[in-house]
Amino acid sequence: MVIAWWAALLGLLLAIGLILFRVNPVYALIFGAIIGCLVGGMSLTQTTNTIVKGSSGVMGTIIRVIAAGVLAGVMMESGAANVIASNIVDRFNDKLAILALALSTMVLTGVGIFIPVAVLIVAPIALEVGQKMHYSKLSLLVALSGGGKAGNVISPNPNTIAAAKGFNVDLSQVMIADFVPAVVGLIVTVLLATLIKHRGSFVPEYQKFESKKQADLPSLKASIVTPLVAVVLLLITPVGDIFGIKILASFNLDAMYILPIAGLVGTLAMGQGKKFLQYMAKGLARMTDVVMILIGAGAIAGLVSASNLPQKVVEIVQTTGISGTFLAPIAGILMAAATASTSTGVILASNSFAKSIMSFGISGTGAAAMVHTGATVIDQLPHGNYFHVTAQAVQMHFKERMSVVLWEMLVGLSMTIVATLMYGNLF
Repeated sequence: MVIAWWAALLGLLLAIGLILFRVNPVYALIFGAIIGCLVGGMSLTQTTNTIVKGSSGVMGTIIRVIAAGVLAGVMMESGAANVIASNIVDRFNDKLAILALALSTMVLTGVGIFIPVAVLIVAPIALEVGQKMHYSKLSLLVALSGGGKAGNVISPNPNTIAAAKGFNVDLSQVMIADFVPAVVGLIVTVLLATLIKHRGSFVPEYQKFESKKQADLPSLKASIVTPLVAVVLLLITPVGDIFGIKILASFNLDAMYILPIAGLVGTLAMGQGKKFLQYMAKGLARMTDVVMILIGAGAIAGLVSASNLPQKVVEIVQTTGISGTFLAPIAGILMAAATASTSTGVILASNSFAKSIMSFGISGTGAAAMVHTGATVIDQLPHGNYFHVTAQAVQMHFKERMSVVLWEMLVGLSMTIVATLMYGNLF
């Protein structure tokens, strides 16, 4: 049975509305899916089957996200992430402080740390730098958030995994395809943060910062083993044609294997082998909320897939005369804005609109890159956790945090434009 487009849209809007009213996003998404199915004429049994089918469709992503928890747990719990961030900032002079902060969050998210966690790790360093250089909190958060966004599109994080799975391409393909947009995002971040470094409130001169104890932290060489192993293993797997170059290997390891292996090797390199099980448990705990969100996103994606909403969107695109290429970034932008989540936005956009996007002759890698970068444009809205976590990280009140959204949007938009020009078959 095919559900009418308006019923699917009603269910999606209901889910968004519930999220805005602080209902748990998982329940909001599932409830929206249920109402959409029932209003669309499905029986209770058909509704259940549709939601189960949609949720089961994200199981491949969930398994890889759980595997990513091992890497994230090792990096965060061992202190390796802190060591990497501190060393990046320490190696730049004061005049390049903004670049150092942006690069720090880019590297941390790029090696698999969640973007809000990356901002939390670097924020104390940023506040100390801001106090010393007399840079505004607005500038500091734009540097941290923009750098995090740039790293987020080239990382083995849940959103990248979801983009790869949604368009049936290798994770490494999406990571490589997004590299140039990520570099552009970093450049734009530094330019914007420098432009506004004297706007907004500043870190009080009387604020004290505690120096971190280095005794229990691993060395820099040991800290980079985990991300280095992960990146190398991901890149030596067959990834097809990238920029006209065919990369081949004699074996193909999925991220499901690579990320835990990298975590284990990194733990041993840091001499923390006895704590590996502890790191795994902590990493899995950090992934629980993400997994639950993905299940909810799968439910609402099941509703949309069972409707003719994607076909209607394609018809609108064709009627307006704009290139069908733009459906990919638009889907990413709208779905991420609706859920205030990069990962959930990518799941909804790819699972619901993949066939429609591909019908315009766009490659799977190109579609994934455009949806993925599009999901970074306005995913930092107040109905999501990222907005509030980052505000607390730099001690910023609501109104001032809202002023950061525009600058963050420009960073995400710059990456989206570059990805669309590179992979959108516009010329």
